[in-house]
Amino acid sequence: MMTSTTTLAIGTSAGILAATALSALVMGALATYTLLHHRQVFAWMQKIRRKDQASTELDKPDQWLADLYKAQCRLAQRPCHADEFDDISQISNMIKGVADHTETIRPELTKIVERVEEYLATALPEPAPEMTLLEHRTQLTRAMKQENARSELARGVVAAQRKITLLRQG
Repeated sequence: MMTSTTTLAIGTSAGILAATALSALVMGALATYTLLHHRQVFAWMQKIRRKDQASTELDKPDQWLADLYKAQCRLAQRPCHADEFDDISQISNMIKGVADHTETIRPELTKIVERVEEYLATALPEPAPEMTLLEHRTQLTRAMKQENARSELARGVVAAQRKITLLRQG
């Protein structure tokens, strides 16, 4: 039998095998780290996407609240009759229609609609050509109640807008 002192194949020495094993371990660790990083990035992207979708859901109510605030500011500190509430009534109907579909701010929108209805209920009747002193005082009392209802509406609108801002910030 013949014995040979030469190695059978190149790269079968212990040093090269150890280097190959170490390289495989490093590559495995690097692959694991890459997968974990990609998982974190994917979760972050999903979070941002959900936040953007929620933000677009709040765009219309936010705009309508801004319009409602402007409309009620136009009527501030003066007695108003029923025909002057057309804009406020229309905006309230739009908010009422969307309130049931906007889960995140439904309580605030419902409260706004209630306050608008309270405000609309304070509309003054058309004044008679001749008023008695008692009728005049009654009109003044109703005008003060109307202004109070308007200021409550304004507070509610600002609170709802603040909630929308907080929801958008995350």
